[in-house]
Amino acid sequence: MDLNILQHYWWILICILGGCLVFLLFVQGGQSLLYTIGKNKDERDLLVNTMGRKWELTFTTLVVFGGAFFASFPLFYATSFGGAYAVWMLLLFCFVIQAVSYEYRNKKNNFLGSRTYEIFLIINGFAAPFLIGAAVATFFTGSPFRLGAMHDVEWQTPWRGLDALFVLTNYFLALAVLFLARTQAALYFILTIGNENIRHRSHRQVLYNAVPFVIFFLLFLGSVFTGKGYAINETGNIELIPGKYFSNLIAMPFNTAILLIGIACVLFGIIRTIFRPQWKKGIWYTGTGTILTVIGLLVIAGFNNTAFYPSSADPDSSLTIYNASSSLYTLKAMSWVSLIIPVVIAYIWHAWRSMTRKTTDIREIKETENKY
Repeated sequence: MDLNILQHYWWILICILGGCLVFLLFVQGGQSLLYTIGKNKDERDLLVNTMGRKWELTFTTLVVFGGAFFASFPLFYATSFGGAYAVWMLLLFCFVIQAVSYEYRNKKNNFLGSRTYEIFLIINGFAAPFLIGAAVATFFTGSPFRLGAMHDVEWQTPWRGLDALFVLTNYFLALAVLFLARTQAALYFILTIGNENIRHRSHRQVLYNAVPFVIFFLLFLGSVFTGKGYAINETGNIELIPGKYFSNLIAMPFNTAILLIGIACVLFGIIRTIFRPQWKKGIWYTGTGTILTVIGLLVIAGFNNTAFYPSSADPDSSLTIYNASSSLYTLKAMSWVSLIIPVVIAYIWHAWRSMTRKTTDIREIKETENKY
């Protein structure tokens, strides 16, 4: 395989990891619903322990996502993590308080009290999906950085990544990811929890959160596909071209099919759950659809001579899969390592099925010694 093939191959792997990460944010969505669905301590214990079986997967996937970027596109890693470090440090802090909260929430002699750690979980539940959504949106809207002759990063604002919150389009995706996470959390509770009160409240939350999710997601798609995109021109420079992302949609019909199938799966899982309350498998359709949709969007951002991390301050500093990738030797070596990914996915699938095969109830949580 030559360098061009490996660059595209690794961007596809990045897209798959990104899709898995956005899907697994249902754990954060569930934390944001802790007091909305859990009306007493027993119910909140049930919710926390149900999510506690999965919370490590989200953080692990985020770390793997960053590690894959570091190995395959190190210039992006250096630019984003070195320049926009404020938003990444804030995101890391959110995951740190999440880990601490699951560990110490029900410990004896907990001087902060369980409610303090529950508040930490809620903070992580709202902040993490919102910040990740805003960060991913910059793949389309751009960030204010400039690269020097030695690829040193000069961030053009003192906000260090938080400037993503000054762009309206970024809010569309950030809020869409947040409400999607909350929707999928409600669907997950419906599947895994054997408590009628929680299931009834979760059904209502599917509707309450799915509507704003659809609205904000459509606003994001409309803004992206009708706006300008960062493209590599014939001279190798980066320029803004009207309708670039929509032209990518037309130029890559297979990827467009993936995107549309993903959107259809998400909507099917939501709509069938709303109109058939006895149906419990909506999370499988929305989860699969989420992964496919994110893959489709990120492919549009990186393929077809498009800058996947554009610079709004200096377009020629924008990063593409060509100028930001590792060497041919590194990509080849890492490609051999990537062959174990199907084995890891199969293991995760098996572990997931084992943990969700039986619903969880309050009695089971009270009887077990290992609980969050």
